[in-house]
Amino acid sequence: MLRKQAITSLKGVGPKLAEKLRDYGIVEVDDLLFHLPLRYQDRTRITPIGAMIEGVEAVIEGEVRVADITFGRRRSLVARVQDGTGSVTLRFFHFNAAQKNRLRPGTRLRCFGQARRGASGLEIYHPEYQEIESSGLEVDETLTPIYPTTEGIGQKQWRKLCLQVITHLREQAPTDLLPRDAQLDYSLADALIYLHAPPPDASLEQLRDGTHPAQLRLALEELIAHNLSLRALRDRQQAVAAPALPEQTAVQEHFLDQLPFEPTRAQQRVAAEISKDLSNPIPMLRLVQGDVGSGKTLVAAVAALQAISNGYQVAIMAPTELLAEQHLINFTAWFESYPFEITWLSGRIKGKKREAALGTLADGSAALVIGTHALFQDDVMFAKLGLVIVDEQHRFGVHQRLALTGRGQQTTRPHQLVMTATPIPRTLSMVAYADLDCSVIDELPPGRQPVETLLVDNARRDQIVERVANACRSGRQAYWVCTLIEESESLQAQAAEATEQELRSQLSGVEIGLVHGRQKPADKAAMMAAFKAGEVDLLVATTVIEVGVDVPNASLMIIENPERLGLAQLHQLRGRVGRGSTASHCVLLYQTPLGMNSKARLQAMRTSSDGFFIAEKDLELRGPGEVLGTRQTGLMEFRIARLPEHEHLLEQVQTLAEQLRQQHPELAQALIQRWTGDRQAYAQV
Repeated sequence: MLRKQAITSLKGVGPKLAEKLRDYGIVEVDDLLFHLPLRYQDRTRITPIGAMIEGVEAVIEGEVRVADITFGRRRSLVARVQDGTGSVTLRFFHFNAAQKNRLRPGTRLRCFGQARRGASGLEIYHPEYQEIESSGLEVDETLTPIYPTTEGIGQKQWRKLCLQVITHLREQAPTDLLPRDAQLDYSLADALIYLHAPPPDASLEQLRDGTHPAQLRLALEELIAHNLSLRALRDRQQAVAAPALPEQTAVQEHFLDQLPFEPTRAQQRVAAEISKDLSNPIPMLRLVQGDVGSGKTLVAAVAALQAISNGYQVAIMAPTELLAEQHLINFTAWFESYPFEITWLSGRIKGKKREAALGTLADGSAALVIGTHALFQDDVMFAKLGLVIVDEQHRFGVHQRLALTGRGQQTTRPHQLVMTATPIPRTLSMVAYADLDCSVIDELPPGRQPVETLLVDNARRDQIVERVANACRSGRQAYWVCTLIEESESLQAQAAEATEQELRSQLSGVEIGLVHGRQKPADKAAMMAAFKAGEVDLLVATTVIEVGVDVPNASLMIIENPERLGLAQLHQLRGRVGRGSTASHCVLLYQTPLGMNSKARLQAMRTSSDGFFIAEKDLELRGPGEVLGTRQTGLMEFRIARLPEHEHLLEQVQTLAEQLRQQHPELAQALIQRWTGDRQAYAQV
């Protein structure tokens, strides 16, 4: 492995540049090795002007025949260059007098840029150029890399720095840590050298698509390191014993018998898998996936009851107050006849109320606590924590989930059950949740109605308002969801309030309510209760209603500006309707013009209600960081690997990772350190 050297050991890196590089995450020479180009330019050959192709970058040489300033919509400096095969126009919108004087007729230039169609034929806007005395000037020997950058660091600086590192690499190659029988086309050193300085005949198409063998070599190693780090995390979690919580058959059967419905076969199967895990003295690490409305909360309740019946406490954590409040309502109703206390804890609980809530957890008088991020604050301690349930796992970071498991006062580690109603593509599940066993509730309760999804231009807004009026006047209820690009709760609240006032002026006789993230919890809860009771016909809301709201009489949802949301979030929102026996509709009220990506996303929503298909499409269109949410990325911030482009490597990744764990543990640890460094630190939790 390369020696660890400070970035300041490179020529040209003084304190100021070192600080900029450090802010960008580059501290040591090794970090530059894996700072790979985003794309490449081909400056290795001279293209005759007559052979230039519109939209393609090229190096040309020619003589300036005429240069002048033109006045059209924008003032520009124009130089006509020709080489005997054809001519091209160089156009500069930003220029000075000295530049104009240098571009005098008869001057020979070498230029680089992209040809585009203009009024006088092919033109190059603001090309890079230099004066040459003859055509004997050498061209580049390799493709020119374009690196990811930050303010204050230019491409020439990146190239100079990386060239030094490549020279260093040729002198002292890093150790190859993958098994020799992996049948790799490149060593690690050769792959890195190739990608920093590809030869002239390298396939630009392969490099662009991430399919070149050198890229695949690095992606494979990075994915193996990622898999190993999560498996190491699992080993650490399970190195400490968990309380064995035997199944309490009579208690659980009594609970299920009192329900007004029978659990689906899928719910029963997943509940049995969880029950078996809880019975073992090894910490359960299980992810439960289920589409919107599949009944994950009931499965969680059965698990909670098993832990509580064995004398242990249970913590349920949700990402938003609204979802946590819905859990509080459901669990309070389900466990009403049971002799144990339920506590509520959120960031808004302050002073003596908070002290009292914390006291019930510390002395063990509360068997079940439901709350938000507030549950993993430093002053939260449990007397006997046996089970942690995290809902909407993708909203939390791995370290946040693990932090909660360290809140018990006992020597054992609590079991973990994490749930998501955002179906995760198998590709992502294999990568992001390699430390968890996975259960899928792949069956919806009987009676759920399919939701018809319609795409409607905002120009037809008045027709949609009329449709809402007809639905409400016929006894149905509806949602109107407001979205904003900004994350600001304040701006979202303002948008929802403005929409509510607008709709109130248009819909006489329709009772309209409002819910947004800046309301007091009591006000939100009261409004949701009124909507559920049928006292409110139309609920105007922000995306806070994405999860946890169950109103069977609501059969129509309008989502404004759906192009601003990811598919998973749209699917979650749509799942708020179709919960009763009436045919339901979701109207995506989009704003024109739509980009190609937005069109593809909305078409996927219109044509499918399958959460897993939608999740795969979301991954294809937006990438893993967006699908999982930025807080979940953790080790998902890959340097080289791309998903879903490299998903075909995952079977090999799992095989080689297991081989390294079993036969070469010292190499496994070295791989983790090489690729994840300090990012594996949360595995110590």
